[in-house]
Amino acid sequence: MPAARESLLDAAYTALTERPWTAVRMVEVAAAAGVSRQTLYNEFGSKEGLARALVRRETDHYLAGVARALSRGAPAAGARRDAAAPIVAAAAWTVRTARANPLVRAALTGCWGDRLPPAPTGPAAPAPTGAPRPGVPAQRAAPPGEGPLPGPAELVGRFCDQAVAALRPGWPEEELPALGTACETAARLTLSWVLAPPAPGAAPAPGRVPPQRARREPDTEAVSRLVRSAFARMTAGTRPADRS
Repeated sequence: MPAARESLLDAAYTALTERPWTAVRMVEVAAAAGVSRQTLYNEFGSKEGLARALVRRETDHYLAGVARALSRGAPAAGARRDAAAPIVAAAAWTVRTARANPLVRAALTGCWGDRLPPAPTGPAAPAPTGAPRPGVPAQRAAPPGEGPLPGPAELVGRFCDQAVAALRPGWPEEELPALGTACETAARLTLSWVLAPPAPGAAPAPGRVPPQRARREPDTEAVSRLVRSAFARMTAGTRPADRS
């Protein structure tokens, strides 16, 4: 029942924004979604299964957003003078999403705080054996084929793969390794910004950005400038537009 599943995941996410995961009760999630607690257990098996499904949905939404940003930022055919635009758009999306979504931020950085579910990066736990406790619906195993959830390394890799795929058309084969390296560097710079953003009001490096301008820029603009600069340096002399 896809509609009930999405409603349950929405209810679980809302509950997580209001209180620590340890204080989130399955019966309250079910009630908020307008279904029975048994339906919740039938769908996810256990509270751990609910947490894993929630993390998977949020990371899938994040990666879908990366793909959209890369597509929107891609230059038109023959207009490759701003080849960094797709990467910059994806970097800005990543920073915005990580700032707003604690599960995406945790998945990207590997830092799972006390308010979040335990890091659900291993295989799904088997269903408990024995009779269920009175009043607690029977728990079941995770759905077949549900493997480990993506961690920071996999998310960076998928960011990089999507970026290379978006920029690859028109790039000579011999220049693809340089493109891949530049995309990976951009992804890791973005991740480092998510992991350790500058303190509010921190002064920029000397000679980089005037202090008054830095104070006006949101963090997405700052990371966009950083990624654009790094990507341009690493692909200098390799893009077709540079030889036209």
